Amino acid sequence: MSSDLETRVMRKSTWRIVPFIMVLYLIAFIDRVNIGFASLTMNQDLGFSSTVFGVGAGIFFVGYFLFEVPSNLILNKVGARIWIARVMITWGMVSGAMALVQGPTSFYSLRFLLGVAEAGFFPGIILYLSYWFPARRRAAVTAMFMAAAPLATAIGSPISGALLEMHGIWGLAGWQWMFIIEAVPAIILGVVVLFFLTDRPEQAKWLSDDERAWLVNTMEQEQAGKPKASHSIWAGLADIRVLALALVYFGTSAGLYTLGIWSPQIIKSFGLSSMQVGFLNSIPAILAVIAMILWARHSDRTGERTWHVVGACLLASAGLAFATGATSVFTVLIALALVNIGISASKPPLWSMPTLFLSGPAAAAGIATINSIGNLGGFVGPSMIGWIKDTTGSFAGGLYFVAALLVLSAVVTLILARTSSSRDPQTTASIQ
Repeated sequence: MSSDLETRVMRKSTWRIVPFIMVLYLIAFIDRVNIGFASLTMNQDLGFSSTVFGVGAGIFFVGYFLFEVPSNLILNKVGARIWIARVMITWGMVSGAMALVQGPTSFYSLRFLLGVAEAGFFPGIILYLSYWFPARRRAAVTAMFMAAAPLATAIGSPISGALLEMHGIWGLAGWQWMFIIEAVPAIILGVVVLFFLTDRPEQAKWLSDDERAWLVNTMEQEQAGKPKASHSIWAGLADIRVLALALVYFGTSAGLYTLGIWSPQIIKSFGLSSMQVGFLNSIPAILAVIAMILWARHSDRTGERTWHVVGACLLASAGLAFATGATSVFTVLIALALVNIGISASKPPLWSMPTLFLSGPAAAAGIATINSIGNLGGFVGPSMIGWIKDTTGSFAGGLYFVAALLVLSAVVTLILARTSSSRDPQTTASIQ
């Protein structure tokens, strides 16, 4: 009977929560990385070098880093409904304002403010999922949510490419139209969040009484089974496992945003139009969505996390190395597919790890710390690629640099698993 009840509750919760937050993340990711498509015409219009563009694209993550932990702690206190609505409305407004960029200073300022506005969204959702889904089901649910990132590339790339063709309408450049139009959904959905999202299982009127009671009891029992020392904010910030996972995430973020920000220029270097770039850039992302979900399900089914992260990071690293020697559109798409699949597949098992040993305010602080420090890879990777491109005239050196960061992520994951075994065998069994 309880098995039937669990199945029913998980099905209802999944259908109620996951598709909606997927749409939110899809819009967030498009607004983060559409700068990569804007660069196809904006850089020439405004006279940006590869270095200026790389720093401006990556400075988003500096603002993100500074405000991530406070934002997630506020979400844990006031509830996801109010805070995520605030995040979405403000980031939509700043993203639309990117159409006003006139030079490096305004470019850097608005990208920084976009990071500030969006800080707390992603780790807030990861924390939110830990309120609703037991740990044994979390990797698969996280994968469905995180599939929105490659889906954003698959859907957003053709749309962004098409919007660039609006150049000259009402005196605006195509990249200005792209920023304005792609900002609108964030503002609209921010309002919808206020009416649709439910903060906690106790408030879920869309569950029956017995379903709600089962979910509340299950989540309370899971929280009670965690070490008491892992409940304070400082425990979440100071835990060496949190810092290690932040370093792992640093490499995967460098790879993810290297793809999101630079892949349009890499593909366009073969002499294609913006529209062609848009459609071709979506192909590796579609493959990544499928691989990510299958890999996460396998991780949940086997209960293994470490090697699922390690293998995926090494695949992405190999793809970046392969991309340096790509001499045709076909070979570069194969390379980008390997990178997309590896990076996307690494994230669900990785994000299932923190809530195995953290809960309450410690989970809010720990998850935000991992995300904020880790996302600095989104600054370092694209910035280094821009600088190396200006210095050498090639993407190769930058791609090797990011590939090395992904190898480091794999090594740190292995060290973390072995170190944890001496501290907490029960948690380590779940991680491994």
